[in-house]
Amino acid sequence: MARSLDEIVPPLSARSMILSVLLGSTPPSMAAHQLVAVGAHFGVAASSVRVALSRMVASGELDSTNSTYTLSPQHMLRQRTTEARISPRRLAYTGMWRTVVLLGPGRAAADRAQTRAMLTEARYAELREGVWMRPDNLANEVPLITAEHTTMLAMPADDRALARMLWNTEVWAAEAREVLNLMRQSTDHMVQLRAAAAAVRLLELDPALPDELTPERYPADELRWAYEDFRRDLTTTYIESLRPERGAEMLATQEETP
Repeated sequence: MARSLDEIVPPLSARSMILSVLLGSTPPSMAAHQLVAVGAHFGVAASSVRVALSRMVASGELDSTNSTYTLSPQHMLRQRTTEARISPRRLAYTGMWRTVVLLGPGRAAADRAQTRAMLTEARYAELREGVWMRPDNLANEVPLITAEHTTMLAMPADDRALARMLWNTEVWAAEAREVLNLMRQSTDHMVQLRAAAAAVRLLELDPALPDELTPERYPADELRWAYEDFRRDLTTTYIESLRPERGAEMLATQEETP
């Protein structure tokens, strides 16, 4: 069953709004007046934005220099990782599948959870306990797995059936189409931002199957293009238009409002 927008991306706090905007910006840095103006654009009060900025600097999430806020190194890494994950590098599909078989009994629950997370992030799916597979059509390396394991290539007799068994692409596609509709049709700026954040999360979960195994009218590329359009419009059309004097006027007006 497809999830709602609230289930994919809960309502965004001032902190989440700031992170979403900076993670989608190049460079990931904005002046205070720009962030206040962006907050107003998305319906977040100036006071909430300023409090969030102070707390994010104190917690090490943002660096601040001369009233300009930049993502910290940890979030810069997250930004680069996200960029790579939403636009995976594809290879020609030969029918071969990568297979990771986990060995050794009695692993601690924390180790099992870490291994599952690493393999899922690398777009593998679990065929049965300890056996993870995916088509060999991506340029990324096999993840660095801490558990004892072996890797191999296999050629399934029915790769289409195996793909349907491992990934529920119908549900993914239904959620992607709903997010697309919200990004394109909603007149609520915050809903559009949440839909853009949902697009990123969905694209990170997309199995990135080869064309030979992808269902017809699968909306992954369409969702990726819509997200890139939204990000470009936000950063180049709106944020870059915020001149310092305009931002200062907006900030002054908001501070005078009771």
